[in-house]
Amino acid sequence: MSYIVSVVNQKGGVGKTTTSINLAAYLSSFGKTVLLVDLDPQGNATSGFGHDVTDILGTYEVISGSHKAKDVIIRTAHEGLSILPGSANLAGSSVELVNEFNRERKLANALLEVRNDYDYIIIDNPPSLGLLTINGLVASDSVLIPVQAEYYALEGIGQLMHTVNLIRTNLKPELEVMGAVITMFDTRTNLSNQVLQELYKHFPGKIFRSVIPRSIRLAEAPSFGKSILHYDPESKAAKAYERLAREFVTREDIAPPVQQ
Repeated sequence: MSYIVSVVNQKGGVGKTTTSINLAAYLSSFGKTVLLVDLDPQGNATSGFGHDVTDILGTYEVISGSHKAKDVIIRTAHEGLSILPGSANLAGSSVELVNEFNRERKLANALLEVRNDYDYIIIDNPPSLGLLTINGLVASDSVLIPVQAEYYALEGIGQLMHTVNLIRTNLKPELEVMGAVITMFDTRTNLSNQVLQELYKHFPGKIFRSVIPRSIRLAEAPSFGKSILHYDPESKAAKAYERLAREFVTREDIAPPVQQ
């Protein structure tokens, strides 16, 4: 049965989708079978692999029950990596699901039929803590948090951990926190280094040692419909995501959750 990880941060622009895409790409390069679930109405993970999100069938149809996951999953250019596409239709899901029975478990139930087909399922969640993200968390075994090295990083993690603990208490007691990964890191600034040290201090053992640098090549890759692995595999950002993927595999056996 696959190991399911939600990539979550309620703050936008922190490299969440970039991390989802490139982590999935490198895991597949290690010979793993991977499904990337695009749960974001913006559909950036889907377009980031070169797929047109207009009129595409995917996560919305699976959550609504009109289609099965196996019928709408599509392959990417990476061997062993497939995607359950996202689209703007997801924006209405939160309203449509309000009165649905077991509304927080729609995605979890929909993924049951494909859990045995993959080693890993990576869920790219929207930049919010609404019903879609709750579905992503309930469907997951653990949480990966991309964090930009900036002043408000600790405050954002604190809010997210509060939500995760609510999910544990009320919906998914076994949900774990795999850790946080620092993104858009700039070695030239004192602020980035200070934030990194503060994160290590407040969340010991929960910060990935692999740090993702700020990179123009990384920002360019989605416009070509490619992961950094296919766009510029020799870049510093590509090497950073390769290290992250290797560290990710070693962290699959997770320590008990940190209580905040």
